Amino acid sequence: MHIVAVRQPAHQRLVCAGGQILEFRTTPLVMGVLNLTPDSFSDDGLWRDPPRALDRAEEMVARGADLLDLGAESTRPGGGVYGAGARTVPENEELERLLPVLKPLRKRVSVPLSVDTRKSGVAKVALDAGADLINDISCLADPDLAAIAAERDSPLILMHSRGDLGSMQRHIHFDDVVEEVIRELHRAVEQACQQGMSRDKIVLDPGIGFGKNGQQNLELLRRLDELQRLDQPILIGTSRKSFLGAITDQPVDGRLAGSLATIAWAASQGAAMVRVHDVSETVQFLEVWKAIDAAGGLG
Repeated sequence: MHIVAVRQPAHQRLVCAGGQILEFRTTPLVMGVLNLTPDSFSDDGLWRDPPRALDRAEEMVARGADLLDLGAESTRPGGGVYGAGARTVPENEELERLLPVLKPLRKRVSVPLSVDTRKSGVAKVALDAGADLINDISCLADPDLAAIAAERDSPLILMHSRGDLGSMQRHIHFDDVVEEVIRELHRAVEQACQQGMSRDKIVLDPGIGFGKNGQQNLELLRRLDELQRLDQPILIGTSRKSFLGAITDQPVDGRLAGSLATIAWAASQGAAMVRVHDVSETVQFLEVWKAIDAAGGLG
């Protein structure tokens, strides 16, 4: 399995709101996850204390993260075998969790800082406080979010999802999951552009684990190269997710190997970014794989 160069000829780089430039390369950029919530599925509130969160952020940067993604509202999906999803957090509560970390972190690290939020009000405050881009897992459920990102010259990550967090894993139906995700992401790009977003500021995420069952998640990964038709950089977030546990029968903290398998596949299909909890292991994995692939041209 060879590495495939990221195929976004019009989007070889992403210019962030703070002026930093993310250059796309043959292997994906690594986005480190920093959950500031008490109810994250992956770390159960481990980083909700600001001093610990700041230390964790600096550690991820030191270990090779290209950018960090700060989330102050859990987006754990619910329904079916997933149980209850995460509760919706009021805007003021989300900001109370986010700002005590975002503001000092902006002074302590030089990498771009993404904020994972569904709310235009939170996005506006976050960008004013030093965030460099916005990661919207609701795919513009808040129609004003794209306008805020455009006004602040911020990149915007749009993730495919259907329904609300509390019930999106119930009554899942796709006739062709890949074609429908492509079609719905295309509509989201058009909606964002109508709100003033520039296409070269948009990154797309097919939403692995959000409103899809295990087989549909695997089908999206298997046919990931088809998303290149959208001509936008593609972000993949599979780290520690439930469908990996279903395959391997491993708890959340035992899914590193499965996560790396999906990252290998995503890289081979031209993904531009991967969103991960295990930064050091992912960076090492991609470095070694790239070195092996490059050795093929030395003989």
